[in-house]
Amino acid sequence: MTGDYGRTAEAVAREVGIITAPPGPLPSIQHLSRDGPSPTQASQENKLTIIIGGPQIPFLNEAQWDQICGYQEIVFARTTPEQKLRIIKELQARKFVVGMTGDGINDAPSLKAANIGIAMSSGSDIAMEAADIILLDSFSAIITAIEQGRLLADNLKKIIIYQLPAGVFSELWVVLLNLFLGLPIILSRFLMIVISMLTDCIAATILVFEKGEGNLLNSPPRQMKKDRIVDWRLLLHGFLVVGAIQCAASMAMAFWYLERKGIPFSILLYSFGTYPATYDMDYLNTQLKTASSIFFVNLGIIQLFNLLCVRTRTLSILQQEPFIRKRTRNLWLLPSMIFSLGVCNDFDGFGI
Repeated sequence: MTGDYGRTAEAVAREVGIITAPPGPLPSIQHLSRDGPSPTQASQENKLTIIIGGPQIPFLNEAQWDQICGYQEIVFARTTPEQKLRIIKELQARKFVVGMTGDGINDAPSLKAANIGIAMSSGSDIAMEAADIILLDSFSAIITAIEQGRLLADNLKKIIIYQLPAGVFSELWVVLLNLFLGLPIILSRFLMIVISMLTDCIAATILVFEKGEGNLLNSPPRQMKKDRIVDWRLLLHGFLVVGAIQCAASMAMAFWYLERKGIPFSILLYSFGTYPATYDMDYLNTQLKTASSIFFVNLGIIQLFNLLCVRTRTLSILQQEPFIRKRTRNLWLLPSMIFSLGVCNDFDGFGI
């Protein structure tokens, strides 16, 4: 959107890469039907580039706005501040995320209405007050901001999917099995806190420093209404795949230990804390505490492998190795893993 004339707007748009269509006459308002295109016209029309003049904007109806939003490259020339605001609202009404740049007083309403208002540090105070972002260096800093924003969203997904299996799923099933099947709480409450506050928390924090996988700017923008950070695929992966494996393996190790110590699973099932009189309660409680520690240590070790897995969502660990190549390096990863092992070693006797 610019206040310049159409020829100037087209020339600038071509120079900066907004228009990629070959030189020649471009579609304008004459190519828009007031009743909407027919199915045949819609399939035959090349919806790549269109140029709309500001004086034409007040006469556009809903059908024409729908057609305009179907183009990939749109240039609005000779627009007034009021028309810029109208354009932003029409785009937002069609579920687009709008970023607006400006530096003048007249740009303030549009900067405020846009999803992301971007002002220049050399602009007016009113424009900077209305904006969400102020560029202190150059306009190209927006590219870095977009890249860092996408990296933040990717790393947030990695943190969530890392914490779901142990800190949520495994601890939840320990309690549910106690409530419905009468099994002893095979992971003590104290060790649940240790997992949530120490082993998982520290490693999850380290995932913030992960580098991007590939070129983040090549990926399409996230659609806020559809592409949730936590969607059903992430929950399915975290709960029914990784969480189920971790929980089942840790429980198997704990109950197998009890079986070897003469405490079969059959006397624990539906016991609800009541055990046969033939078993010494002190011995039984001691072994249950040891089994709880086994569950905890086994879960902590599996989480170390999970940490290496979730840090790359699209690449293999060989493509995104964490220690050698500078582009993919995360040197905090190894200390966090050593810390988690140290916590497992220090608290493995606290199965209380």
